[in-house]
Amino acid sequence: MKRIVILMGGLALVTPLHADDSAAEAALAAVRDLGRVNGQALACGHADTAKWTRVLMLNHAPKIRRYGEAFEEGTQESFVALGREPGQCPDGSAIATRLEEVTQKLRTVLPVQPPEK
Repeated sequence: MKRIVILMGGLALVTPLHADDSAAEAALAAVRDLGRVNGQALACGHADTAKWTRVLMLNHAPKIRRYGEAFEEGTQESFVALGREPGQCPDGSAIATRLEEVTQKLRTVLPVQPPEK
């Protein structure tokens, strides 16, 4: 009986950690998606959209290495992919639509944090 109580206590501690891991993975995925939009915007010459993706990144993502790397990976991935296939650039409205989708996802998983005082 004592072993069951210890096991149940251990499981109670693991479950919140798993929930935190999945929330962190969802946040990283959203940042990576934002990077992909950034890469598309850069590769296709939509400078205003690229600027906006950086603003969103700065406003939503925690200022830690993992998030910066996820953004850069997404940027490189889509930039290089479009560089291999010139002429495959989506138009500005398609990129803007994708940016809006990613923005909604970011607002859900990484709400804007108030500035520290």
